[in-house]
Amino acid sequence: MEWILLLLLGLAAAILGSIMGLGGGIIIVPALMILSNYSELLSGITPQVAVGTSLLIMIFTGLSSTLAYLKQKKVDVKSGLIFFAGSGPGALFGVWLNQDINVDVFLIAFGAFIIFVSFVLMVRKHIKPLKRSSKGIKRSYVNEYGKTVHYGYHPAVGITIAFFVGMFSGLFGIGGGSLMVPAMILLFAFPPHLAVATSMFLVFLSALISSVSHISLGNVDWYYAMALIPGAWIGGQLGAAINRRLASDTVVILLRVFLIIVGIRLIYQGIMSL
Repeated sequence: MEWILLLLLGLAAAILGSIMGLGGGIIIVPALMILSNYSELLSGITPQVAVGTSLLIMIFTGLSSTLAYLKQKKVDVKSGLIFFAGSGPGALFGVWLNQDINVDVFLIAFGAFIIFVSFVLMVRKHIKPLKRSSKGIKRSYVNEYGKTVHYGYHPAVGITIAFFVGMFSGLFGIGGGSLMVPAMILLFAFPPHLAVATSMFLVFLSALISSVSHISLGNVDWYYAMALIPGAWIGGQLGAAINRRLASDTVVILLRVFLIIVGIRLIYQGIMSL
């Protein structure tokens, strides 16, 4: 029963993560922490194992989604590699921060963090992108309506932001897309679909480096991983296909509600355990 539950969890997390460029870890990590209280098989899971296992799954979600988005020609590979120059070291720093974190502190901090992410998702469509700087990298993209959209960023700013995104990825096992997608849209004027696709490419690269660190520290439960990976791979493909055909407003609304509920649940669990 637990195997089927984990398979479905990986599928659902990957679909939602791929649609919005989140990676899916923001669903997997709290789900594992909450399920550990109700399932004998999952009992006793630590924040380190939840995060390490989630980041391993993000490799497959990110790769699956990236391959699908590359076929759609929506991935800005050059920008993704530039951002990775910041997110890679940031992810390793996040792994280091995660090593000795207390369970109760982790639950409260992660609960507060995902509530913040739900707020970011709520306001991102109501904020206009900042005016692009005349300096730095300038890019253009032809959207689905045949209109050429211009966007750009200064590499130093992009790398700095990506470092903190990578840090949260390594610390919480979330993939980092929950922050990078709004940053790309609001700060650098990325078209939304391009931001999501490029974010999944960045999720794949960041998860690759941070999961290796977690594996070396023994923070990956391979039984959980083997159950989650098939759903993550299939979900990454399905999410990319859905993103291409549908507006994600309804999914964003549902995800925001879900994140708020889970965030409150995790904070309550952490406070009651103090």
